[in-house]
Amino acid sequence: MITFFDIPSKLDGKLWSPSTLKTRISLNYKNIPYKTEWVEYPDIETVIKRLGGAPTSKKPDGRDHYTLPAIHDSETGKTTYPGTPALFPSAARGAIEMFNSVFEQAALFPIFPIMITPLNDVLNPPSEEYFRRQKEELFQKKLEEHAPPGPIRDEAWSKVKEGLERIAGFYDKNGEDMPFFFGNTFTFADAIVIAYFAWLQICLGSESDEWKAVASWSGGRWGKLLKLTKEWQV
Repeated sequence: MITFFDIPSKLDGKLWSPSTLKTRISLNYKNIPYKTEWVEYPDIETVIKRLGGAPTSKKPDGRDHYTLPAIHDSETGKTTYPGTPALFPSAARGAIEMFNSVFEQAALFPIFPIMITPLNDVLNPPSEEYFRRQKEELFQKKLEEHAPPGPIRDEAWSKVKEGLERIAGFYDKNGEDMPFFFGNTFTFADAIVIAYFAWLQICLGSESDEWKAVASWSGGRWGKLLKLTKEWQV
């Protein structure tokens, strides 16, 4: 059986990370059995090295940077699972990778100043201390200074809404009642989008005014998409 390595939160269900949620959604969509091993931020490097995994990037000081998600099949060593629904349909990989790049620029990067504090607030103490220290050293300011309530936060939300309206425009070109990026066909492009909005809902709180506003944008498209795919978000 696959072991899926994820970062826990102190919330019920523990899920929160948009990066790992993409993989979790994909595994659930494919109906591939797996078990979850929860790894706090300070322990990620040790775990990945133990598995023989490679760093994903470099830290500002040049050291290797190890991240999650990661999956490991200790029984079979398989890395592909033929016979399960395709997340990258034939000839669609380039379009999905291009969409991911556009989505990062339009939606992910603009919302980071808003989400950095809510994200940190849901972490368990070992990860919370690690995340705060790393990000405050990197940006040379407190997490709470990125998008405090008021004009700065309002402007940040305005940029996020503008970017998400652009993404909604791509979906809208498929016509009415077409929930996914490729119409009625679920792909990894949708896993990216669903993970993003699940992250917002979890960290902002489903009853918060900010989440309710996001869920209502673009005719309620994003809230409806989460409800439609709820079974894959667990």
